[in-house]
Amino acid sequence: MRDYLKEYPNKEGYFSNYGGSFIPQDIQKEMDKILVAYKELSQAPEFIEELRSIRKHYQGRPTPIYYCNRMSEKYGADIYLKREDLNHSGAHKLNHCMGEALLAKHLGKKKLIAETGAGQHGVALATAAAYFGLECEIHMGAVDIQKEHPNVVRMKILGAKVVSVNHGLKTLKEAVDSAFEAYMKDPINSIYCIGSVVGPHPFPMMVRDFQQVVGIEAREQFLELRGENPDNIIACVGGGSNAMGIFGAFLNDDVNLYGVEPGGRDLKLGNHSATLSLGEEGIIHGFKCKLLKDSLGNPAPVHSIASGLDYPGVGPEHCLLQDLKRVEYVNINDKECLESFYELSRLEGIIPALESSHAVAYACKLAKEKSNDSILINLSGRGDKDIDYIVENYGLGNL
Repeated sequence: MRDYLKEYPNKEGYFSNYGGSFIPQDIQKEMDKILVAYKELSQAPEFIEELRSIRKHYQGRPTPIYYCNRMSEKYGADIYLKREDLNHSGAHKLNHCMGEALLAKHLGKKKLIAETGAGQHGVALATAAAYFGLECEIHMGAVDIQKEHPNVVRMKILGAKVVSVNHGLKTLKEAVDSAFEAYMKDPINSIYCIGSVVGPHPFPMMVRDFQQVVGIEAREQFLELRGENPDNIIACVGGGSNAMGIFGAFLNDDVNLYGVEPGGRDLKLGNHSATLSLGEEGIIHGFKCKLLKDSLGNPAPVHSIASGLDYPGVGPEHCLLQDLKRVEYVNINDKECLESFYELSRLEGIIPALESSHAVAYACKLAKEKSNDSILINLSGRGDKDIDYIVENYGLGNL
């Protein structure tokens, strides 16, 4: 894995068999401009310095690593959290949104367009738009608008236009469809700021690069805390941006990496979003990845209690890392996720996002098997956005 980051993606945007760009030619021309600008800017000292200043003085980076005293005592292993929930706007999403918005400003764009599922990407992009003085339009499935009402309000307060998507399952896939259609109407003045390590090249690479700050910080912090790397690192995976952010810094180390997908209600098609466990190669939203398909070969209906994970595809880099057997991909069901949501809240005083609760749940399982190990969880977001939905549908829990 020594030359991994230099080798992938290749110049066509492929991570081995996955990735690439499958979009109309007129949109491809705009993507090519984005790629050229990104390559220039990412090497420019002034761009790097401005991004570092934003991270330090605006986002509040570095985010800390926290030792879970009571959970470690209960489950046996030493459990730590990388506290991305403390990043400004409440999740890891701002790491790439500020980078994408800064790039858009350089390109002379006037409007940022994006999809959102759980609302965290929408809030982060609305935050970035307000910071840089740009317009912002967020497309969100009607089902997710109901589930994630607090984040919808936050987006509107920040000045974003929230477009309700009312076709299909009215969740994340449909929101991506709608946002991309809006972008195609005016690619000259707007830019589609993809919310994960998905989409046509160069977005899987760009979002990964902007999220690398998570892993770089975590590696330095854990060495300072313990004098060694963690034995295990766990992150949830929908599209997979938070996972790629933390995994990237440890690919060359003797560290076990686990990506946790949503097992949903069960593993019957339509009841889960466990793409890497049960998907096959296909094309969605302009890129090739492992994909959950229906009987006709189209993207299948998916489900997760966590709105940010209910996507039938996954980042192309995760597909490669699974093929290379460098990352083990597992799944956690809705019930296990919900139990860990309540447990982390009550044992540690930290309310996690439902997306992150998948990673917490798997860490508790792993801790029982590896009681002498250290486990670092990427706590990708806080759960303020989920509490109304959870209380209304599941009550306050009976732990």
